[in-house]
Amino acid sequence: MKFPKQYTLKEIASLIDCDFVGTEDFPVLGMNEIHVVEPGDIVFVDHPKYYDKALNSKATTVLINKNVPCPEGKALLISDDPFRDFNKLTQFFKPFRQTNKLISDSAIIGEGTIIQPNCFIGNNVIIGNNCVIHPNVCIYDDTIIGDNVIIHAGTVLGASAFYYKNRPDGFDQLLSGGRVVIKNNVHIGALCTIDRGVTGDTVIGEGSKLDNQIQIGHDTSVGRKCLIASQVGIAGCVIIEDEVTIWGQVGSTSAITIGEKAVILAQSGISKSLEGHKTYFGYPAEESRLKLRELALIKKIPDIIQQLKNKV
Repeated sequence: MKFPKQYTLKEIASLIDCDFVGTEDFPVLGMNEIHVVEPGDIVFVDHPKYYDKALNSKATTVLINKNVPCPEGKALLISDDPFRDFNKLTQFFKPFRQTNKLISDSAIIGEGTIIQPNCFIGNNVIIGNNCVIHPNVCIYDDTIIGDNVIIHAGTVLGASAFYYKNRPDGFDQLLSGGRVVIKNNVHIGALCTIDRGVTGDTVIGEGSKLDNQIQIGHDTSVGRKCLIASQVGIAGCVIIEDEVTIWGQVGSTSAITIGEKAVILAQSGISKSLEGHKTYFGYPAEESRLKLRELALIKKIPDIIQQLKNKV
């Protein structure tokens, strides 16, 4: 998430009422999670296990819960609760804005686009040319949709990320200030849910086709010309490269990469990154030839046991 203008370190510290390490006029341009930070961004960290990763990331301002040595060329925001204060910044720069219209006045809808009844289109949504948005689709604020996109009934674009911190009194949600971006020529089936990024974008690449009842988590990037069948669940921060095929009821863990032209067979579970140009099956998902051979050998176990008994 980039700020509308450049802020100083002192200004950001005053917004969240915390101390800082660095010059007062140190420039701050935005805020992002660790996997998408750029120079000028704030990143937050609240566990010693991840201090080094945050301090050595591309982020130039680190919101941290300990006064540690500040890397050269960077600045620190010292907070007793970085998670809370990251949320404060999200609320300041991307506050929730109520609307009382089905189609916001700030939405931009391209030529030839058809919006069927009972759709909700939020603030600052941009929809390209020659799209068809079927009934009861909800498109949350800041979503960007390209040309020639079809979205079927009941789909929700831009719901909050499923991202929580476990506190003694319950779960505290990390607020979402990112977007959903749908590229040209994408088809999205009925009752799909695509969550917005926490600070960045959740992206569906050009020409990709999604079946019904699919969940795409926050900050996930789906490449070009991917095919995803029904009831697939993709966790947050997943990279799906171009021309990947994912068959029905596949589930994935977060923060992995599925390589170009990989094929994931139905009901597989993806627990780690997978190379491209291969077919996978099972849980944990492995190359299908190996997995099917294992299953064939497992069926032989009773016969092997019987043969051993006969020899005794």
